[in-house]
Amino acid sequence: MPELESSLPDPPTPLQINLVERVCVGDIVARTADVHPLAVALVDGLRRITYAELDAQVTRLGHALLRLGLQPQDVVAVMARNCAELLVTYFACARAGLVCAPVNLALRPNEIAWCLRDASARVLIAERALGTQADSVLAEPLPEGLHRYWIAPLDETNAPDSFEALVAQGSMEPLEVVVKDRDPVQLLYTSGTTAQPKGVLTSHLAVTMAALSNAIAHQCTPGFTALVGLPLFHCAMLNSIVMPLMVTGGRAVLTHGFDPQRDAGLIDTEGVNMTVLLPVMYGQLLNDPQIKDRRFPSMRRAIYAMAAMPEERLRAIHAMFPNADVVLGSGQTEFTPATCMQRPDHQWSKAATWGTAAAMTRVAVMDEHGRLLPRGETGELVYRGPQVMNGYLNQPDASRQSFRHGWFHSGDVAHIDEDGAIWFKDRYKDVIKTGGENVASMEVERCLLEHPDVADAVVVGAPHERWGEAITGVVVVRPGAAVDEEQLLLHCRGRLAGFKVPKRIVFVSEFARTGTGKVQKHVMRAQLSNLYST
Repeated sequence: MPELESSLPDPPTPLQINLVERVCVGDIVARTADVHPLAVALVDGLRRITYAELDAQVTRLGHALLRLGLQPQDVVAVMARNCAELLVTYFACARAGLVCAPVNLALRPNEIAWCLRDASARVLIAERALGTQADSVLAEPLPEGLHRYWIAPLDETNAPDSFEALVAQGSMEPLEVVVKDRDPVQLLYTSGTTAQPKGVLTSHLAVTMAALSNAIAHQCTPGFTALVGLPLFHCAMLNSIVMPLMVTGGRAVLTHGFDPQRDAGLIDTEGVNMTVLLPVMYGQLLNDPQIKDRRFPSMRRAIYAMAAMPEERLRAIHAMFPNADVVLGSGQTEFTPATCMQRPDHQWSKAATWGTAAAMTRVAVMDEHGRLLPRGETGELVYRGPQVMNGYLNQPDASRQSFRHGWFHSGDVAHIDEDGAIWFKDRYKDVIKTGGENVASMEVERCLLEHPDVADAVVVGAPHERWGEAITGVVVVRPGAAVDEEQLLLHCRGRLAGFKVPKRIVFVSEFARTGTGKVQKHVMRAQLSNLYST
């Protein structure tokens, strides 16, 4: 019997048990590299990076970061446009038990510096091509002892402070540290409106569950290719598009921003199957004389975000992408998106909805007293699901407020119909209170967008002595179109109840937007604060 006991293996260590059972975002690339090592994971300009190469870079960078003396859940910030280095850093942090914070480039330099201080960032990896923006951030007060590295042009990669030099310091030995499922892996800062941005901490479990949910929704398969033009510092691209590709062996084609002709070429040459664009971007494709009559048969899923589109534009997009489902997806940073997505069978019958709940999300409507409302009644959208945030960094009161009554509170006003489709009304803060009536700004926006000469429209409430808030339309006219204020008001009077018709229409060339394309309505309200005072 003693001989038998001596032959038994030593009991597994806590690390060994963790490696077997954990949910870790850093393991996603390793698993896919095991199965599809030679498949291309990332296309970044002329670079094509396979899963085996990506996995190796992730391991080396993870080791290199830990060699700097970083401790579990320390923050590594990345200030860069869409590039392979950003994603290598993201997965390296995940594998090393660190937190990656992609910097929102739409913020002002002093706001970015505030975020770095708020996060107590230990490392900043910045893209040299950002030039004066990066220099301005570095000129601000930053966390003491911050390590700084540059994503540099090819002729500068041997510099000791280059990203490549940092990676080269890392070992190729397996990187194995304890990572718990609910440990934070990413820190994304919301754009901020009336206060400083909020840092949203999201866990390995939340990111992984969202990735699997989105892989189901998009029907991702090995080789499935997405054009990634919206910024990776936003959850829509990082979590909704890139992560499900990495889980299933797909391919991400990275670009800097949106260029209609360049992107149309990439759709053809790379055989792109999926993309996410804002309605205004689809409009640019449809209006470009060199693109509007082309057809892109490889596209299977043309997703749009931010707002519903008129049927005329949807039909034009369907014609351009004849084999694609054209669907709206919605979500928010705090509840790793997508929380809801239009089903293909609803893309015509319920095109004005946000779709139905995603696979791992439960969606309900709640009144102000915490009571869940029956189907058809309007209230605040609330969510339950494993992809919810851990909380707001350094803001415990705001975190508790978001989780009250045992649901996550979105701040969105909506109702849910008998099919589970979500009919979004407005953000609570964007509902216009005019003459004792509540008006959803999006309803008026949709009406304006139905006019053939309107390229884009936003509706806000401007201060008014009589009405409290006066419904005010802000419009961008299509190139070459000639439409005046009275024509648009007449258009609205024929389609809206009288109290919903704008009091004024203001014409502009473009809207103030965040880096993720959201219209900054608070900026517009400030600009229009004296419109009715004269």
